[in-house]
Amino acid sequence: MQLTAKELEVVEIVEKNSRISNEDLAAMSGLAIEETEEILRKLEQLKVIVRYTSVIDWSKIEGHEGVTAMIDVKVTPKRGVGFDDIAKRIYRFPEVKSVYLMSGAYDLSVIIEGKSMNDVARFVSQKLSTLDSVISTTTHFILKKYKHDGTIFEPEEDDKRIVVSP
Repeated sequence: MQLTAKELEVVEIVEKNSRISNEDLAAMSGLAIEETEEILRKLEQLKVIVRYTSVIDWSKIEGHEGVTAMIDVKVTPKRGVGFDDIAKRIYRFPEVKSVYLMSGAYDLSVIIEGKSMNDVARFVSQKLSTLDSVISTTTHFILKKYKHDGTIFEPEEDDKRIVVSP
């Protein structure tokens, strides 16, 4: 699908700030508010804009830290549907946050969230590894997030250099 320059500009602005008002979006893109709203409706209908989200640092909320794991999955693709069928079966599990088709040693990368490492282990052993097409899995636990979807989680450090002037 080919977008116009203005549609692309709207997408880029909304990607950086999904809470921007239509008025501000119109001003930034040089469009009338009605044109901006029409572009947003079109992009939503075409599923270019799929969802408006927030990035939350759950590690700062006591009792809600949870565990995130990245699981490399090697699968046997099925004739006629390739990797799509097994990917659909995997992403339907409520624990699964993302599924990606990958190049390299593993076929799928699955990101899941659980309340504990045991929750993740149970998911892998009882749900994921029991699927017909799954050959093997490798689980990586995320210990700390530094940056996610372009958002830096660490506070900016003050510049401690001494100002030198001539």
